[in-house]
Amino acid sequence: MPELPEVETVRRGLQPAMEGSQIVKVEARRKDLRFPFQKDFIKRLEGQTVTGLGRRAKYLMADLTSGDVLLMHLGMSGSFRVRRDDDVAAPGQFHHKRSEDRAHDHVVFHMSSGAVVVFNDPRRFGYMKIIARSALENEPLLKGLGPEPLGNEFDAAMLANSCAGKKTSLKAALLDQRVVAGLGNIYVCEALFRAHLSPRRPAATLATKPGQRKGVAGGEPTDHARRLVDAIHAVLNQAIKAGGSSLRDHRQTSGELGYFQHSFAVYDREGQKCRTAGCGGIVRRFTQNGRSTFWCPKCQK
Repeated sequence: MPELPEVETVRRGLQPAMEGSQIVKVEARRKDLRFPFQKDFIKRLEGQTVTGLGRRAKYLMADLTSGDVLLMHLGMSGSFRVRRDDDVAAPGQFHHKRSEDRAHDHVVFHMSSGAVVVFNDPRRFGYMKIIARSALENEPLLKGLGPEPLGNEFDAAMLANSCAGKKTSLKAALLDQRVVAGLGNIYVCEALFRAHLSPRRPAATLATKPGQRKGVAGGEPTDHARRLVDAIHAVLNQAIKAGGSSLRDHRQTSGELGYFQHSFAVYDREGQKCRTAGCGGIVRRFTQNGRSTFWCPKCQK
């Protein structure tokens, strides 16, 4: 499933095609994706101008002049491509091996600019929902999401506070969308490696205990928390710059593969030498909370 860098790459590719343009016509070629479309789905979209295209965690969010927000999730195999009304590929077209079969073109947006935005999803785990902006705070799909890892609010103190007293592992805590939004298996593995922290380490060790430091009540960020936040920032920014990671489905807006997978330090590198200078360890894999965890047991403590 696409993680934050892949979704952000999609957002940046769709922005020129959708933002500031009116939705002239919408085609919903089936009644549902992962969830049924709302009965007034098309009516609430047609004639509206997209005033902004944002992202929250792994969701795309199109603000409309009506005050509604179109919430979109790629699911496991969802992708967008952009073309012109005359079928000539537009700059920024999304190419996608699984999206070449037009039988899976489930939603089509015809924009006033002449761009046609097509959502293709072979496995139909993606979904779209229209929500009144005034109701976003209570929307079940968004309610309870933690801070954006690249937002100003996310720092060592916030992460330490969220993990203080937790009995889960550090990796499990980072995958919890209530702790931090948008992180998935790939980038958690990579960030933990950069911070030289074991995925098995207790999440609570990111915060000080009462009496651990003289005059400190506890709950303050440890050096581990500071290193981890810096690592999360670095790996996400580098991945976005690289256009995300293309393992199965994701491609950049130019139609090219994202290439961050060539920079993986541990993910999918089981049995290979650790890339930490002077380490000499071997990358290992084990199953943790039903997911494959890749790490270097020698330098991740």
